[in-house]
Amino acid sequence: MDTENPVNYKYMGRSFNDLSINDDSTAFSDCNSDRSGEFPSASSQNRRLLLACANSENSDELIRQLVSDLDSCSIDEQKQAALELRLLAKNKPENRIKIAKAGAIRPLISLISSSDPYLQENGVTAILNLSLCDENKELIASSGAIKPLVRALRTGTSTAKENAACALLRLSQVEENKVAIGRSGAIPLLVNLLENGGFRGKKDASTALYSLCTVKENKIRAVEAGIMRPLVELMADFGSNMVDKSAFVMSVLVPVPEAKTALVEEGGIPVLVEIIEVGSQRQKEIAVAILLQICEDSVLFRTMVAREGAIPPLVALSQSGNNRTKQKAETLIELLRQPRSGNAAARHSDVSV
Repeated sequence: MDTENPVNYKYMGRSFNDLSINDDSTAFSDCNSDRSGEFPSASSQNRRLLLACANSENSDELIRQLVSDLDSCSIDEQKQAALELRLLAKNKPENRIKIAKAGAIRPLISLISSSDPYLQENGVTAILNLSLCDENKELIASSGAIKPLVRALRTGTSTAKENAACALLRLSQVEENKVAIGRSGAIPLLVNLLENGGFRGKKDASTALYSLCTVKENKIRAVEAGIMRPLVELMADFGSNMVDKSAFVMSVLVPVPEAKTALVEEGGIPVLVEIIEVGSQRQKEIAVAILLQICEDSVLFRTMVAREGAIPPLVALSQSGNNRTKQKAETLIELLRQPRSGNAAARHSDVSV
């Protein structure tokens, strides 16, 4: 699998570790268990019974009965069983192992392909909650969950789509699954969710894409799916609460030439310069890191960045940022101030836009 490892970038005697950003993982909160209502269709008596069983020795028997009900001929019984398993897995972590060992994963996966939207939603969300346990991730993937989750990402309710994105993120935390998820058609659907979903959908899609795009072929898929447009738009909207997440996704994409070109074509340079001017400290640092990668081998892109007025805010940043940010800002200033002609190697590597 072609997973890109961090590489050392050197310029003007300075060395950077893949232009990485401090604490980048904090831009993303892990997709947690579902956040929908508790027992929307269950009576208070059933609710008390379920919660009581979940905290007693009877939970094993209850789980076995619910797993059996997943194969019922009654859709209502299947819905109730999937709902209760979903909530058992949500509310008590140790139940995630019990439910998996009771054989629930395969029948839950089969529900994801149901034409009934709520049965599908409960199946997706139960699988998400089971995938929160590391011990279950490989079993879920090997049981054939990826393609049905991708189908839910395409056809499900808004909640099913969001939870499918989260479940795919969880499965992508096993390195071997990243290529399989990318080849299953998930990337364009995640890009669509990033562009058209609600806030939670955008957040969940960006988190999943950030994980999946550590693999080079998934970077290419994301660029081909048009990811740069929504990333640039979200980065430009400081009220979106998506500036950091979008910038971090962009940072894992820009090492590939196709991403650099797409970023420039979608108007990313002025957005990145604006972030250096008015963004938070972390946003400024990642914007500088992205611009360094864009400008590294392209005189044309350096000229565009300089003409956008990047040097004054970079000078200000070099005098006020933390040590890492100052170093990146100084390096980018030196790069932008290089002569823009006479460097044959740089001219040869320019990308036309």
